[in-house]
Amino acid sequence: MALTTTTLSSAVTSTATSIVVASATGFAAGNLILVDLEWMQVAKTYVSGTTIPVLRGQDGSVQVAHVASANVTTGLTTDFSGPAPMQVVAEPQALTKQVQSYSASGAINFSGNCDWTTAILNGTSALSMTLANPTKDQDGQYLHIVANGKAAHTVTYTAGLGNGGASYDVGTFSASLAMSSLLVACNGYWVSVGPTGATAMVGSPAWA
Repeated sequence: MALTTTTLSSAVTSTATSIVVASATGFAAGNLILVDLEWMQVAKTYVSGTTIPVLRGQDGSVQVAHVASANVTTGLTTDFSGPAPMQVVAEPQALTKQVQSYSASGAINFSGNCDWTTAILNGTSALSMTLANPTKDQDGQYLHIVANGKAAHTVTYTAGLGNGGASYDVGTFSASLAMSSLLVACNGYWVSVGPTGATAMVGSPAWA
């Protein structure tokens, strides 16, 4: 069996016991499901249809709310790359990570409790996002803004990358390919890890 990916047709609360997906292809009782960083399992009662009964917060993952259009990936344990759920791996000093999905325009939230936050901009409709300054005690923490579809998203950061002001205050994604922008917090500002200008490499939004 291989992994299949669809999207949530509607938002999921942190206490929901089922999810509604756009396509039921690949779902079967007992399969694993990954939404953002939460692991779920398809309940044994599932037979067919796009409403999937699930067991939440598997493998010690946090049971949280998920927005409509977030990616939903399902398959067998052996289909997932890397350490599979329930597999113990010695990994000292592992990064703490979280994933947040956005299907509507608004503010990108950054948790100071994680080393690496991934903000996924869902779908092919352009979103207008805003980004606030990190605090100075968050130095060295990363924020990765990723589009999971081709859309001309914009991210407005008033201070400008590297405190560069209006010359670097709006990141514009492409409608021709999915892009991402990797930022690191330093001295109370977001600093780009990669190119920022109009000549940014393919795959990176221009900040101008």
